[in-house]
Amino acid sequence: MAKKKSNRSVATGTLKKHRKGFGFVILPEDSPYSELGDIFISPGSMHGAMDGDTVEIDLIPEYLWGNSPEGIITKIVNRNLAEVVGTFEKGKKFGFVVPDDRKIRDDVFIRKKNFGKAKNGDKVVAKIIKYPEGKDSAEGKISEIIARKGEKNADVKAIIRGSGINTVFPKNAAEQASKAQKEGIAEDEIKKRRDLRDVFTVTIDGAHSKDFDDAVCVEKLSDGSYKLGVHIADVAHYVKENSALDKEAFERGNSVYVLDQVVPMLPEALSNGICSLNPEQDRLTLTCEMIVDEKGRIKEHEIYESVIRSHKRLVYDDVSDIIESGNRTEENGYLFDMAELAAILRQKREAKGSIDFDIDEAEISLDDKGNVADIKVAERRVANKLIEEFMLAANMTVAEHFFWMSVPFVYRVHERPSIEKMEELRTFLRSLGITLKGDLSQIRPDALSAVLKEISGKSYENVVNTVMLRSMQKATYETECSGHFGLALKYYCHFTSPIRRYPDLMIHRVIKTILKGKLDEKGIKKFAEKCAAAAEHSSATERKAIEIEREAERLKMAEYMLERVGLEYDGIISGVTGFGIYVQLDNCVEGMVRYETMRDDYYDYEPEKYRAIGERTHKTYTLGDRVRIKVDSVYIREREINFIMKDIDK
Repeated sequence: MAKKKSNRSVATGTLKKHRKGFGFVILPEDSPYSELGDIFISPGSMHGAMDGDTVEIDLIPEYLWGNSPEGIITKIVNRNLAEVVGTFEKGKKFGFVVPDDRKIRDDVFIRKKNFGKAKNGDKVVAKIIKYPEGKDSAEGKISEIIARKGEKNADVKAIIRGSGINTVFPKNAAEQASKAQKEGIAEDEIKKRRDLRDVFTVTIDGAHSKDFDDAVCVEKLSDGSYKLGVHIADVAHYVKENSALDKEAFERGNSVYVLDQVVPMLPEALSNGICSLNPEQDRLTLTCEMIVDEKGRIKEHEIYESVIRSHKRLVYDDVSDIIESGNRTEENGYLFDMAELAAILRQKREAKGSIDFDIDEAEISLDDKGNVADIKVAERRVANKLIEEFMLAANMTVAEHFFWMSVPFVYRVHERPSIEKMEELRTFLRSLGITLKGDLSQIRPDALSAVLKEISGKSYENVVNTVMLRSMQKATYETECSGHFGLALKYYCHFTSPIRRYPDLMIHRVIKTILKGKLDEKGIKKFAEKCAAAAEHSSATERKAIEIEREAERLKMAEYMLERVGLEYDGIISGVTGFGIYVQLDNCVEGMVRYETMRDDYYDYEPEKYRAIGERTHKTYTLGDRVRIKVDSVYIREREINFIMKDIDK
């Protein structure tokens, strides 16, 4: 809100600091000054404020502004930070914690009496006991040692801890999980379910996966159609509503996968134990069984509680090798049936206009010390795509089934992109000679899918995929079924991963209650509230998980490139900004070429054409261009990688 004080324009908002010391105050929508946008705060106008603080500011008169509205922080209304994660630099009488978070510029001062057992170089948590005043640093006390200096993955552990995620489960939640694991499956429970233990069923996952929440079986029928069974771990049987396990799973919202580490949503006794569909072990499941015709249409389906016994634990690469070899035998024939069905489902989906982004993603391999051994483009081979198609089919079928039942549910929603984003995309594509057809206010997914098919195999394919993806809305969890634009589906949900996603667990509860005929008016009201809470909270935890994963990737990429300063690489221009050009290397590592290093000319940024052009030479650098660069410098803490262009004579 804003008010007048002695002819001063005063506003209150949230401070977002930049690693270079300046920041912006984000004003609430109901502020009289909200039309000004974010208010710039210079380093000298911070007056002890830290990132995330709620602050009161004086607005500087408009005639004194630079490029944007400016203000001075006059009061800190509410502190955001209670602790700081970083590296301990120990001295004889005092020390400092250097924050890992780039937005926290100032080190935290630690008196000797507050060292605890921390040693120099340890990753620690400093509890703030005195906030900064003026130019003074914040003062803290070491409250936790995350990892000792030199310990494997110390930096990644610090990123996870700094995000506020607790890697340790509360005692009562852990005990409930252990009890469920020890008790196993009661024979009475098996008798209540459809027994599929004799049906040939397999899991297909990554080589290092430990939590298997989906298993599949495919049978080719005499009329040419296929029976597809997707069996999902019945996590809801073990995680009872409002239990300590349930409350902890809700709070986490999802598992977080950070390089070679996992912070699971559920304790390992469940996620890797009794809920994991391990081979040759009886497991309780929810099954979505579908009859799919030769054109990919799901003609019949049934959803029911079941018990399975996975016959094999297969690995993506091994399955892909078999299918890609074309060497069909009596023993592996079922894999080829699966591949045929997946191809049919994919063709049907593409015919409806489903957008399949083919974006290169980095695969970062670590050695036994946690250092980066290699970075390469992750492969999405035939087996990966096969499982994706089966899971999409099950998710779509379950969503449509329960939509028509008009019961509380959690849907996965992807809204139509805004007309502004589509206009920007059309301008960008036009610069490449590509036409985006149709009414942009009512853009259809098949129009975007057609563009991706047109640029397939071209040098700028990955860039176009990336730009188009960035123009999309973010998918969220909602209680209203508004459809999934990217998949060109009216009905979609997440049903297939209750071990690692709370929305899946939530809808499993709804499904099981309906299957047992126990959903009355009271239950409908209860589930409506719980589904709404799960949708909102899980959308937020998902965003946090993605940011943690990206932060860890940026860190490891910077560490990898630090050892390669001075080396030359080929890359593609992945972004053009007002201060420099982003270049992505063939292994997905991205760095920046700043204009001040391009000394052959003065380059003007032309945002509408996604390019930079030299004033004198008229040399242009456009999104998608191939260039040669040299690694110039790397700053680990800032996750900053700097390149220089090699085709410029200095």
